[in-house]
Amino acid sequence: MHPNQHAALRQRVLDHAGNTDADGFFNLLTGPQLLDQVATLRPAHRERLFPPTETLAMFMAQALSADGSCRQVVDDAAVKRLIAGLVPCSSSTSAYCQARARLPLPLIATLARHVGSVVAAAAARWWQWQQRRVRLVDGTTVTLADTEENQAAYPQPTSQKAGLGFPIMRLVALLCLATGAVLDAATGPCVGKGSDEQSLLRELLDPLQSDDILVGDAFYATYFLLCELVRGGVDGVFEQHGARKRSTDFGLGQRLGVRDHLIVLTKPTRPEWMSPYEYDQAPDTLTVREFQAGGKIMVSTFLCPTAAPKGLLKVRYRCRWNIELDLRNMNTTLGMEHLRCKTPEMARKELWVYLLAYNLIRLLMAQAALLADQIPRQLSFKHTVQIWVAWQPRSGGASQDPVSIRGLLILIAKPRVGLRPGRIEPRALKRRQKSYALLTKPRRVAQEEIRKNGHPKKQR
Repeated sequence: MHPNQHAALRQRVLDHAGNTDADGFFNLLTGPQLLDQVATLRPAHRERLFPPTETLAMFMAQALSADGSCRQVVDDAAVKRLIAGLVPCSSSTSAYCQARARLPLPLIATLARHVGSVVAAAAARWWQWQQRRVRLVDGTTVTLADTEENQAAYPQPTSQKAGLGFPIMRLVALLCLATGAVLDAATGPCVGKGSDEQSLLRELLDPLQSDDILVGDAFYATYFLLCELVRGGVDGVFEQHGARKRSTDFGLGQRLGVRDHLIVLTKPTRPEWMSPYEYDQAPDTLTVREFQAGGKIMVSTFLCPTAAPKGLLKVRYRCRWNIELDLRNMNTTLGMEHLRCKTPEMARKELWVYLLAYNLIRLLMAQAALLADQIPRQLSFKHTVQIWVAWQPRSGGASQDPVSIRGLLILIAKPRVGLRPGRIEPRALKRRQKSYALLTKPRRVAQEEIRKNGHPKKQR
């Protein structure tokens, strides 16, 4: 950034500072006010070394750290107590792990949703699309520690031999396009009834409000989901599922333009997950719009070609790429891709702690973008994490100083990232991995064979 641009940015921040509750925002991020929102969910506790507030703060710090171990976060707590002149705590992780286990999952999940809703509700109107809120939905998977409990709750793929794979949890997230905040999320196994992304999405419809726009890929354009969106006054834009693309005939229905028409769908047979009552409540027919733009066939509930030209809808769908970047930030930047906890209950808590930490970072980015007259999508998530991790241990008594807070937000707002709608990247690795053979048998069996026969010759 040019020095003149730095000066202009600083001046804009100072101009806006008098009209922005930066202190209130920062207190929300660093103080106990967040826990006040869910006071009834706090567990009953004695005066312990690690009370719920402190434990949750340490859990989030653990999620944001590069090390990610319990040992590091306990060592940090011991050093802070020593510097503050207090009796240092034990370096054993037992007390901290027990305190984590006492944290209720609804407490963490409710906090994460609350922060997400705060960020989304504070989005500036010019961040929206034609004054309408756009929500993104997509799914990903995370691996868990390979324990019997995790394998029972989240089985590994059947294509892998026992002892070789890892438990896998499916996650479907509902995000705000303008700010990147997670509004809600649902988890489940990757195999069995109700494990698909459509089933998990049905748990996430409550945050959607009338006049919202939901954008998703080809997994979600189902008859019953479209009915739910129409009933709630929500518009949807999805890519057509591959199995239905081949049967798309633009010569049928009401023609709206070149490769653009309205068709009437009929209600399919009742799926297993739907009760007879819910099935009877669904309409017998549903009018939707199909169109081709940019080499893709889309399905949408925007029925008027004048109010919503297909080119404009295609531009809006290209913004779906942002959720791919957001999921990458969760999985790779924060390290959520591999959960460490050894039981399903603790793994779910760990995942929601990551989502809470992610939303708090998005809260920082939203405030910095507001002060700098930018949109949050042009700020760097990783840069914000790095600034925040560097700020916490060094801020000292300046953490509540308005000048320091504004300086922090200026630092966050300086770098810019490009807007990359519709980006296409190969799902392939350029950097070659080390030439180790794949582990094709349980580790204990392989260890025993090495004891008997030694290491095999290196395979090239």
